[in-house]
Amino acid sequence: MIISRHIVAVFLLLLTIVMAEEGVAEHLSPNEVAWHVYHRDVGRDMQMVGSMELISARGQKRLREYMSLRLDHEDGRKVMIRFTAPADIAGTSFLVLETDGSQNTEQHLYLPALKRTRRIVTSQQGRSFVNSDFTYEDMQRQPLKNWTYQLDAPSEYLGRCCYVLISEPRSSTNTQYSRIISLIDVETFTPLKINFYDDKNRYCKRYQVGKLALIDGIVTEMEVTMEDLLSAHTTNLVTKQVRYNSNLPDTLFTIRNLEQ
Repeated sequence: MIISRHIVAVFLLLLTIVMAEEGVAEHLSPNEVAWHVYHRDVGRDMQMVGSMELISARGQKRLREYMSLRLDHEDGRKVMIRFTAPADIAGTSFLVLETDGSQNTEQHLYLPALKRTRRIVTSQQGRSFVNSDFTYEDMQRQPLKNWTYQLDAPSEYLGRCCYVLISEPRSSTNTQYSRIISLIDVETFTPLKINFYDDKNRYCKRYQVGKLALIDGIVTEMEVTMEDLLSAHTTNLVTKQVRYNSNLPDTLFTIRNLEQ
């Protein structure tokens, strides 16, 4: 009898924990969850060194090294990515400039072999970013108002309770996706897994975080994978060094600096 009471007590405790977790994952509206993801704490600025591994359907691998800078300001976000190795891509650089709180975004790609910068236009947003499984659309933020949001039942990923946020584009939104389903950590609002559906409603890509770390008080994705489920091609990103809030100057994020 004592053993059975103990089992019942343990069961009730576990049930209480599960209910509490589900309550956490339900008390916000879909729009509020999307807002918190968009505005989650990622620091005022960031400088990072990382690697990009491209894996073909046959298992062939190509490794690249790059550095990335980011600066958030009242008007939006600025990002600079510069590849440093191997020789065939070294010097290739990418600049993202948001204005009006990401309502308008410019993307510029510098190709050292051609010694010129070209602007990525809307019609090119669905193209691959430097032959990876990320597209140019994936490399920028979408304004919250461009999508509608729903919440599905809470789920779990990497041992963490997650909101399941379903995002669908409004009719006026320029996007390659018909639907995006995101598993969002309820504590930090970090997207941990994202399923992408193309304009034919095919499950086409999967983004997954493999490892998280707390750096300078900020939850940081240390290992990330993007898989193209239609071509069986994969891109792995690994963060090797990262630093936040070091007061990066605005002058780093210019086309002139992109070309240097």
